[in-house]
Order: sequence, then structure tokens, then C-alpha cells
Amino acid sequence: MVEANERVATGVGLAALRAPRIAQSVLPGQFVHLRIAEGTAFILRRPFSVHRAHGETIEVLYQVVGTGTRWLSSREPGDAMDAIGPLGTGWSVPDGAAHALLVAGGLGAAPLGMLAEDLAARGVAVTVAQGAPTAERLVARDLFERVARTVATATDDGSAGVRGFVTALVPGLIEEIRPDVVYACGPEPMMCAVAAAARDAGVACQVSLERLMACGVGACLSCTVTTRSGLKRACADGPVFDAADVVWAQDEVEGLKR
Repeated sequence: MVEANERVATGVGLAALRAPRIAQSVLPGQFVHLRIAEGTAFILRRPFSVHRAHGETIEVLYQVVGTGTRWLSSREPGDAMDAIGPLGTGWSVPDGAAHALLVAGGLGAAPLGMLAEDLAARGVAVTVAQGAPTAERLVARDLFERVARTVATATDDGSAGVRGFVTALVPGLIEEIRPDVVYACGPEPMMCAVAAAARDAGVACQVSLERLMACGVGACLSCTVTTRSGLKRACADGPVFDAADVVWAQDEVEGLKR
């Protein structure tokens, strides 16, 4: 059931859903499969990262990009919502980790919110690098500032933080804080660049990949990810992967060389 649903940034909504079983068992980085709209207009469910979980409630961030998410944005408190979850494999925290760097690009902040809170609760220091096209498109800012020691920001137009891509901040932050692990979610070219920076510094890196999904449980093989150890399913083996195991698209790799 929908408990709250509000606009939190330009074109971005945050829905709070009462889902006791999911809220009590979900791990950072996992997702839920939501049934969008009534009737048969949308046969397939849509995957949404769990942004936060507290009590009997989960929160999902979503960007309004089409008919399905417009329908989701119109849901009001008290409306029914059919959710399956938690699904997928989430983030892992290395034993003895003392400091983590979280890199969020745009709506990539969605699966990093719960992780940031979990790390802070474990006593792991958190540094966040966050990027967006404009200041108005930065999401989860209050959460990150509440739990992180430092939040570094980059926007395409310079309206918040430095002007440019968040990837420009990552090498310097890695050198400065010497994190034990880097976590990243956002556009794949961004994650590819973050993975390269972490690799060059000898730091473990995990990424959360987005794929079109049908079943959400690994049966239909529609969300495959090419890895060095073979094809993997984003919905079951992921969405979180070891960045060193991901085979990035060649055009993204070539883009880093220019």
C-alpha cells in the first residue's frame, strides 16, 4: 500500500510503500518488482531499487520517463501497490572495511541510500561523490549529508559543486581518503570510468547495473550481463557486480580514451 508519494527533484518521485515482509528482509542493493497500472496494459512488472527501509516501509526513487512511471507518480496514500521482493544480490561490505567511497550519478543514488545508512551504522566512514545535470536533479542529498563525512558534488552546468562530470572527482577522492571499497551506480559510462579509477588505485569496486527485466527472478534470461566469467543475470546474479568482472561495452571503453 502507498503511504506517501512525493516529488523530490525535477522529474523524480519518492514513493513510500507499506511492505512489512520486504522491509524486514531487504538488504542494501536489492530491488522490488512492482506491478504498474491496472488491467493488462502493462503485463511486465518494473524493477525499482529499494532506496531505504524502515519499520514496515520501503522507499523507492523513480524518474518519470514514460506511461508506467507517470502512473506511479499519480498514486496516492491508501492506494494498493503489488510488490514482489526483495530480489537480486545486493552490495557486500569487505571484512574490516573502515572507509567507503560511494559514487552516485543521477538516479544512481537510489540503491546507494540504504547502503550509506548501513555502512554508517556499522561504523564505516562514508564519503559520497554525487553528480547530476543540475542542482535541481540532485536526489537523496539530505540522506547523504546526514550519514557521510563528506559529500562532493559535480553538476553539468555548475549550479552545485564543480562544473563537469562526477567522474572527475573520483581519482582525487580515492587518493585522498584511501577507501577500502568503492560503490558506484549511475550511467554505465560513468561506472566504467569509476571502475577504471578504482582498478588503477588497486581498490575493490562494486557497481549496480540497470537492465531491462521481464521475470525478475532469473528464469527468462532477458537481462544478461557480459562478465569475464560468462553471462550473468542482472536480476538474480546482480544487480550488483564486482566491477573488475564486468566486460564494459567497447564504445564506453573507447570513450574513456578520448
